[in-house]
Amino acid sequence: MKTTNITARRKFLGKMLGAATAATLPLARLSTASAAETSGHDKWLDSMTGNHKCLFDFPQHGRGAGLVHIYNYIATYQAAYGADVSDISTVGTLYSVGANSSIPMAFTDEMWGKYKFGEYMSLDDPQTGKPAVRNLFYKTMDGDELPRVGTIGPFPDASVSALQANMGTIFLLCNNAAIALGMDLSRLGFGAAADITAELKSNLMPGIQVVPAMVIAIEKAQAAGISYNRQ
Repeated sequence: MKTTNITARRKFLGKMLGAATAATLPLARLSTASAAETSGHDKWLDSMTGNHKCLFDFPQHGRGAGLVHIYNYIATYQAAYGADVSDISTVGTLYSVGANSSIPMAFTDEMWGKYKFGEYMSLDDPQTGKPAVRNLFYKTMDGDELPRVGTIGPFPDASVSALQANMGTIFLLCNNAAIALGMDLSRLGFGAAADITAELKSNLMPGIQVVPAMVIAIEKAQAAGISYNRQ
């Protein structure tokens, strides 16, 4: 009886491991296939030239709180320490999957409309009162409510485009997370996962840089002496 139970458990574990392996195979295949195109994506590190360097890690959108914290970091170094913006280097991370993820911040309004990111993230557009079909985090409009921290905001100067243009912030998109997002949107009925991922990566907001995997980008940032700030 004991031997039978052990055998049954082994068969069960084998099936579970097999299913898990099968689930990760598409990701592995796509990652391998894109190895050539992702080589050289560490060039973003060359732009981190300031004496004050920090990577802000926010896999969750947090209604833009991570963006506000980047702005706060730069503005405080300017106001309290007299640092010039050119001597402050910041980078934000866009990845993860699901309703709370930050990855949709990377994509154009067209992608927000097509893949219903407002519904996906449960974010309404204050201009219409309906689920957003534009990137609420990239550029703000009068009357917008994001980005914010808790009940405080909005902070227009902390939008993605404002941080890029005025403060030199770099934003990274995780390639593996984009693949996973394609799988999730495919599950929701938007089409083939690989096609979705390809379209999303072809419709990035200006200045968004793709890295092979955010876990590696974070490791490389720390190896380069860039401070780490988890949001």
